[in-house]
Amino acid sequence: MNPYHQYVQGISHLLHSGKELSLGGFDTANHPTLPENAPKVMIFSPHPDDECIVGGLPLRLMKENGFRVINVAVTLGSHQERRQGRLKELKAACSHLGFDLLETAPDGLEKIKQATRDKLGSEWSQSVDCIKSILKTHLPRLILLPHQLDQNSTHMGTFCLVMDALRGLGPSFNCFIAETEFWSPMKHPNLMVQSSVEDVGQLMAALSFHVGEVSRNPYHLRTPAWMIDNVRRGGELVGNQGGTPPDFDFATLYHLEKWGNRKRIKTLESGRFMGTDDGLAELLK
Repeated sequence: MNPYHQYVQGISHLLHSGKELSLGGFDTANHPTLPENAPKVMIFSPHPDDECIVGGLPLRLMKENGFRVINVAVTLGSHQERRQGRLKELKAACSHLGFDLLETAPDGLEKIKQATRDKLGSEWSQSVDCIKSILKTHLPRLILLPHQLDQNSTHMGTFCLVMDALRGLGPSFNCFIAETEFWSPMKHPNLMVQSSVEDVGQLMAALSFHVGEVSRNPYHLRTPAWMIDNVRRGGELVGNQGGTPPDFDFATLYHLEKWGNRKRIKTLESGRFMGTDDGLAELLK
């Protein structure tokens, strides 16, 4: 008898049984009380739901180190008729995670794509000014943004938008940058952050608040599988080819650098595996 048949059958059963779970509506989790001067992490989310997908690192920084996490809603999606509905879902998801929410515009920014940037018209300049204003106001210690080749036009556009804003802030502005991935893997991640079972469950629950999206495509149920595969990939991409990966169940991959004097600055001499017992704040010193 092939023992892996039962193993795969169990995974398939879990995936299908997950479709019976409720979407959203859960009680808000307990969140730490943060001081007004708490250091800030800002997630520049191309769409509502990205705050949950890439949220492993910010969630841990909030819980373990008292960082205030602010999700910046760069857009509210391309379907105009769904935007206010998606904003309502986003507010509920952020509340469940304990993240603050910052809107860029009542309906989100428009046409955040490379093609818009290539024209360098007033619309793109206004969007860049919006992000510059947010960064100058909040002075985050760390920002998260999609990597340059995350194969979704708005994800790639958000990368260009935030980088243009950073370059426009002058040489004195500094922070850390963590590039994220979802639609396309990064070639050179240098940081793998483990998430506990509790954190993965919280991220999935928050993702389920995006009812309109996960009803048509239950990708929230595949989040654990994605995070499991991150351990497979990151074991050798963040570590060394042929090396032994850490004994993590779930993790998210990032590329961490500093930003200062209008340029990116290497901050890690080699890739880092950060387990649930490792102090994340040391990365941001």
